[in-house]
Amino acid sequence: MLYVKAFHIVFIASWFAGLFYLPRIFVNLAMESHQPSVERLLLMARKLYRFMTILMIPALVLGLWLWLGYGIGKGPGNGWMHAKLAIVVLLIGYHHACGSILKKFERGQNKRSHKWFRFFNEVPVLMMIAAVILVVVKPF
Repeated sequence: MLYVKAFHIVFIASWFAGLFYLPRIFVNLAMESHQPSVERLLLMARKLYRFMTILMIPALVLGLWLWLGYGIGKGPGNGWMHAKLAIVVLLIGYHHACGSILKKFERGQNKRSHKWFRFFNEVPVLMMIAAVILVVVKPF
């Protein structure tokens, strides 16, 4: 199970790297009007989103394996696991929101400012902090 946990952490960290970087590309796309630069940024965003999705799948599968293998979340005093699972659901939603935003950029339909994307970029940071605290501290 330690190998499963180790690879889960590796895939989670890799997925988060994409969740941190893709919205930064969106910031640049929202600021850019020069067509060759926009095309380059869109290419980067498409490739990163595809790679992030590939990383997300084993991260979730390994997490499920750990959850089932350890029996975590059963019984009293495991509210932290339910809260962490809620964060995982929100992260999956954030991931798909990034895909939706990318499609809007590809169609030239983005209506949000670079400032909005700067705030949007902080969401996975806050979720990661919350998830790590829940897993390490197990406050409830």
